[in-house]
Amino acid sequence: MELIAVDYQAPNADKLFVESLRTTGFGVLKNHPIDQQRVRSIYQNWQAFFNSSDKENFAYSKENHDGFFSTSVSETAKGFKKKDIKEYYHYYPWGRCPESLKQEISDYYRDTNALASELLTWVEKHSPAEVSAKYSQQLSSMVTNSEQTLLRILHYPPLDGSEEPDAIRAAAHEDINLLTILPAANEPGLQVKGVADSWIDVPCDFGNLIVNIGDMLQEASGGYFPSTTHRVINPEGSDQTKSRISLPLFLHPNPEVVLSERHTAKSYLKERLDELGV
Repeated sequence: MELIAVDYQAPNADKLFVESLRTTGFGVLKNHPIDQQRVRSIYQNWQAFFNSSDKENFAYSKENHDGFFSTSVSETAKGFKKKDIKEYYHYYPWGRCPESLKQEISDYYRDTNALASELLTWVEKHSPAEVSAKYSQQLSSMVTNSEQTLLRILHYPPLDGSEEPDAIRAAAHEDINLLTILPAANEPGLQVKGVADSWIDVPCDFGNLIVNIGDMLQEASGGYFPSTTHRVINPEGSDQTKSRISLPLFLHPNPEVVLSERHTAKSYLKERLDELGV
């Protein structure tokens, strides 16, 4: 399996992108409209935030799940017993955010959310008729004005040898949402599961935009678009001293959206959060 970046500007970009999603679980875009200088600035500014004690003033809210999540309350991937080696911040437009970082991250959220909605229209356009018939409404309308779409600023701290044996930065997992939109991180490590339990490195060229399928799209499409199993492995050698910043946008439907006969978006999200222990 090979992941090839699709030129967003190409006339057949929508077709090539959805074909890649369908066959690999990932779509990689280049020449897309997300401002890369803004992404670079966000990486730098939030690295400074994670390096500061100010993060403790934004400890996450159990009620709203916004704010800063330390390594001690980080996720445990489904099927694993050890927490991932990461800390992160949950940004929602309605949630808390350090004032000095708010405008930049808000602009990024707005622009990336708009692109993500467009990508959902691509997915629906190239869904077979029998799959489209399963969607309770247009995919893009599922996320219109959604307050559930989450921007997570992820920080994987340097490794210092005190980590639990066999713990990694992000154990193999699938995302909960419809689509995840991710600019290439500032360090490599993201891998997607291929055939026969093989792992393939996801292209991390700065400027690439990486998109993967989440469980909710798998549920809504009756399995036609399979949720992507992926992980972030630990660095080796001198790279162990480097932090890794990542910026996934998790595109979530409105809570009342019907995904399938079994689930609304609200019931599905609750089930998965309970499994993650957060």
